[in-house]
Amino acid sequence: MAETVLTNTGLDQFLALLDGRPEHRDPAFARAAEAVLGLLALRGADRTAGLPEPDPRLVRQLLVEDLPAFVYAPPGDLPAYPAVVGALAGCFDGELRQRVAAVVAEAGPDFERAMTDPGNLTWHRWYASLLRTVGADLADADDVRRRIGALDGAPLPDGVLRADLMGRTALAETVLAEAVARAYVRDAEQPPAAGPLLTDHAVAAGIGRVTAALLDRWTAAGLADELAGPFARFAPGPDDFPHLVLADALLDEHMDYYGDPSVAVPPPADDGPAGDTERDADALLAAVEELAEEEYEPYGGEAPHLLYALYQRGCAADSIARRAAEYEDWTVDPALEDVPVPVPEGATGDYVTPPVPELVRLLGSAGITEDDRARLDGPARDLAAVADRLAVTGLVLRSGDAFGLTPRGAATVRYLLRVRRIAAPTAAEAAAWTAKELVTAAAQWPHPAAARVLADWLHARGETADAWSELLAALGAVHAHASEGAAVRALFGLLDTAAAPPSALRGALRDPVVGAYALDALRVRGEDAEPLQVPVSSRALRVLDRLPAKKGPLESRRAAFDAAAADWPGGSAALVEAMAGADRHGTERALGPLGISLP
Repeated sequence: MAETVLTNTGLDQFLALLDGRPEHRDPAFARAAEAVLGLLALRGADRTAGLPEPDPRLVRQLLVEDLPAFVYAPPGDLPAYPAVVGALAGCFDGELRQRVAAVVAEAGPDFERAMTDPGNLTWHRWYASLLRTVGADLADADDVRRRIGALDGAPLPDGVLRADLMGRTALAETVLAEAVARAYVRDAEQPPAAGPLLTDHAVAAGIGRVTAALLDRWTAAGLADELAGPFARFAPGPDDFPHLVLADALLDEHMDYYGDPSVAVPPPADDGPAGDTERDADALLAAVEELAEEEYEPYGGEAPHLLYALYQRGCAADSIARRAAEYEDWTVDPALEDVPVPVPEGATGDYVTPPVPELVRLLGSAGITEDDRARLDGPARDLAAVADRLAVTGLVLRSGDAFGLTPRGAATVRYLLRVRRIAAPTAAEAAAWTAKELVTAAAQWPHPAAARVLADWLHARGETADAWSELLAALGAVHAHASEGAAVRALFGLLDTAAAPPSALRGALRDPVVGAYALDALRVRGEDAEPLQVPVSSRALRVLDRLPAKKGPLESRRAAFDAAAADWPGGSAALVEAMAGADRHGTERALGPLGISLP
């Protein structure tokens, strides 16, 4: 028990000072006091006065870091912990009381959120909460031992993975063990007048045993031994999650693509049934590790990249030949890089490189010859061998020239992404986003995936005028001056505006960003619209977005700009000013290479 491990925390003195007050008789308050005083002392609080002095910095750490990591408390008992801090501060001078009160008031909401956030659960905190629901006395090790077996197979909270609890538990145990070790060394080097926190006898048993005893007292008595012994399967450790190596590789890929784990990847078209994702992830890791061997060169080491790239396409199938051509530095039309390929049925057997006409269609290069096809044949076969090895897992498919993730494979890769806190929504989750959240994410996706998810979002809302208006507004003024404005505006072209309610399009005419695009959509449908409603900024953006892409020849871009400027009121100077005012980032990128200066 923790009280026999941590000594001289001042607990008895503190409770004696409160004698006669209601808190003194409240078991929840006493339990909270034991944890609060113990953690403050472990963290190095000054104990000269016999009580750990609640330094405001330590109080903040206690409330938002330590208690949510090490202590289980039912929701009804949570107020006891800030109350203990306040009462402890009351044992010191007035200035400290005021400073601590300010910290508690500021950090109180964060404390409650952290204590109730499923993302902060450890195995010890989770099983303590479950034991309480089945009526166990958390202070009675025998009762915990009798009841823990009934928790076999208890489901985790929604959105929480076993790997999450494993990682959080390993971190909590490490942090607590380090705090215990530092406290022992600190007291040995400078013996405090109040006496040491840890006896030599306790430390002789090992820092791990001290840590386990503290976690037991702060969660459920005897729980640590049960989870380390007869019920170890309830709390798997790092060795039970070898696939986290692959999750780390996918995190690296995501950071290369987006630079931020909070940037979402597009969801698959069909969430599909998931199998045993942990077992599937282990199988996928085994295949990836085998592919890293010499016999699968030169593309075997690319397996994590291939898995991520397939998922990042929205799980749409890709072409072996097109991917091999990219690896061989062939020119591939950027407009075709993300175009899905059909998956033929029953195309089994050895890989065969597509004929020249199909390669022309896949790569967008009209000059491909039979000699080119012969040069591509070796790399394509090597890449197909990698896809075939991955396909043995049942998580990847390869049919003819097409390869991709199976529904189970998509669920497995999504699991691996989520284990590393990468935003990887399901189709249903993406459909529940706000329009602004959807647009922010979709602007960074391949266009085929973005078009599908935008359509699904509208369909989920019955494609009503209100839904269209909300989406058009998110495409418009919200991103008017953002650096990714052009990517957001490009989403308008992915919408099936032929199916949009006319009222929604007319309502967007006055939008300073998409007004001109809404006008074009109405005109294509033969609908009446008033051009004078469209702001100058939107008309200028339409000119900007219609200039040839930055990868195209500068001469064609200059010619297109000059043609637009000839019809623009006030000429080129007025057009440049309007374009820069509407999207300075995009205008600099488009006109800077032409030698045109912005006002």
